[in-house]
Amino acid sequence: MASLCPITLLGPYLDYMTEQKIVGFIPEESLLQPLWTYLRTNHQEVLRSPLFPVIISVSTYFMACLLYMTLDSLSLVVPGINSYRIHPDQPVKLQSILKAIWLTVYNHVVFVFPAAAAQWYWRPPLPLEEKAPTVLEFTMGILGCTLLFDFQYYFWHMIHHKIQWLYVTFHAIHHEYFQPFCWVTQYMSAWELVSVGFWTTIDPIILQCHILTGYAFMVFNIWISVDDHSGYDFPWSLHNWIPFGLWGGSVKHDTHHQKPMTNFEPFFSHWDWLCGTHSDHSCSPAMADKKSTFSQPCHSSN
Repeated sequence: MASLCPITLLGPYLDYMTEQKIVGFIPEESLLQPLWTYLRTNHQEVLRSPLFPVIISVSTYFMACLLYMTLDSLSLVVPGINSYRIHPDQPVKLQSILKAIWLTVYNHVVFVFPAAAAQWYWRPPLPLEEKAPTVLEFTMGILGCTLLFDFQYYFWHMIHHKIQWLYVTFHAIHHEYFQPFCWVTQYMSAWELVSVGFWTTIDPIILQCHILTGYAFMVFNIWISVDDHSGYDFPWSLHNWIPFGLWGGSVKHDTHHQKPMTNFEPFFSHWDWLCGTHSDHSCSPAMADKKSTFSQPCHSSN
């Protein structure tokens, strides 16, 4: 199990740094130690509670969706915001928002919260380490969890499209919307929601991440999932910064809703490339103009 720890993969490089006395310039105490000490001292019971992962996940999801829903509302009267929507001529309808929120609340009340309450009784409180993770461990842990989740969901997703019974029974509901918006992120069957939640919870344990890293991964995972479904293509979006098209982002996932047998990978692009399920992405007219200026291929959705 120890061999799966992300930091272990960097062992040879850390040994080299030690030999070259480079580590002498690195502070012994993690830069995250003051934050972790404060949290352990003042919020220990909260951090150890089996309910906390559910609380942090649900609160992050609703805050992210409320942010993008606000942008959707403003886009109706602010052309500058609307220009960064992938489908600027198709505003998000209130009826669609309420329908998606209703299913989200239903799934959480009927499935998520009862499961969390059950954990409260049978799962022991989580142990808290005294030392915080180093910045390197923290960063590599989140990256490792994201890559592992990306791998897990890619094959789950592809299988649920390839096998008709699985698609109709468990995944078709997510594709009721051809132009996704923020609340579509968790507009899914209970089986899919449980699968996603299980991987998000178990992956930091598999990779032996610090509990602080695990909680940060949960927040990051939910945020980028909502961003994927947001319907926006901002200049500062990750897919516009990470080179070589390695990060799919909202434009890639929007194309998946247009062409359901392509772009199964939730975040990155390498599995779609390797397995032949990659397709061209659409983008907002505003970003199409900017990218064409720099001679980057971009297929406008209009």
